[in-house]
Amino acid sequence: MSRRVVLPGASELFRPTGQTPEAPDDREPDRGPAHDGRRGRPAAEDPAGDTGPRGSGDSERPTGAGRRRPQASGRVRHEEKITVYVSADELLALEQLRLTLRAEHGVAADRGRIVRAAIAEALADVHDHGEDAALVRRLGQR
Repeated sequence: MSRRVVLPGASELFRPTGQTPEAPDDREPDRGPAHDGRRGRPAAEDPAGDTGPRGSGDSERPTGAGRRRPQASGRVRHEEKITVYVSADELLALEQLRLTLRAEHGVAADRGRIVRAAIAEALADVHDHGEDAALVRRLGQR
């Protein structure tokens, strides 16, 4: 008997996330209403903001009159990725900004969403103001 481990193929590993497994035996074990069934991720951290039924179509949460559905978070899937290295102080400032947005302004956003919003603001400023844009002035100082 071979002691070689049999691993799943690429088709099993890279299937679309919206697709449910073909056989009921292939599903992850039920972890209760606190998990959405995808990689053990808590339901509150659903990246798509999907509030509909999960898994095989059976809702894990009761939808009685006392339960209201959470609003979509506004997060969208992004196809491209970059890596940005920041100093420890910059990372701490970004995390403090994230917490301030949540505590004082009621805006729940992850660091990536904050960075994407800042990029959009900088692009709009350069487009609208050209050489007078804050980014041009800041980068031109060096």
